[in-house]
Amino acid sequence: MKKKRLPLILGALISVALIVSIFVVYNYKNKPVSNASDEHEQQAAEPTKKDSPAKEEPKKTADNPVNPEQKPDENGYIPNQTLPTEPTYIKGILLANKIYPLPSTFVPGEDPEARQALNKMIDAAKQQGFDLVAFSGYRSFEYQTTLYNNYAKRDGQAAADRYSARPGYSEHQTGLAFDIGEKGKDDLWLTEEFGETPAGQWLFTHAQEYGFILRFPQNKEDITGYMYESWHYRYVGVDIAKDIKKQNITLEEYLAVK
Repeated sequence: MKKKRLPLILGALISVALIVSIFVVYNYKNKPVSNASDEHEQQAAEPTKKDSPAKEEPKKTADNPVNPEQKPDENGYIPNQTLPTEPTYIKGILLANKIYPLPSTFVPGEDPEARQALNKMIDAAKQQGFDLVAFSGYRSFEYQTTLYNNYAKRDGQAAADRYSARPGYSEHQTGLAFDIGEKGKDDLWLTEEFGETPAGQWLFTHAQEYGFILRFPQNKEDITGYMYESWHYRYVGVDIAKDIKKQNITLEEYLAVK
């Protein structure tokens, strides 16, 4: 009896093994494919995103005519520079100097906010016994052309470039700059001596309280491009003016530009 049952048991075990094998193979072939390989291929196809953005190169366009590779000439200007089609703003501040010119078509007129601040400053000075006056303010591109050409013809271009801006490079075209003097003392207008007068000293000490800075201070010609002008004040707003005054720096230094 035992000998007869053994083949039957072995046959049953073999049958079970075959059934299990078929079941395993069937499930393996029909198992859903993982998305891991697809994700790997997608990551390989797409560039890896960096945590910090790459540093942008300076844009060399008509609206940004400054080429970092160009060097200013002996008068502080970039040779053969083309005037831009848009004015330059840095940190929200309109900039006009020998490196960053204005468009010839930029005609903002006198800035109302700057004029209002100027009037307040003049009134405050009058209460202290100083009768200040802004004898020059906004200048158009055309007017600056005439003015500069006359200076260059009289004193030579090199000398004129130290105290007068070429057309398109003048702060007066922004409508934010004023040449200030004292009434009745016209002989001191446009002179360094004005800065030594009580009126000039009051202006230098208190201008930042009304949003103005002395634009071309002493011993900064290598930075501003212009000789000391005790009469030339530029409106930048009270907070910025106070910061510049406190640090005893120029607008170029504040904006970190040349």
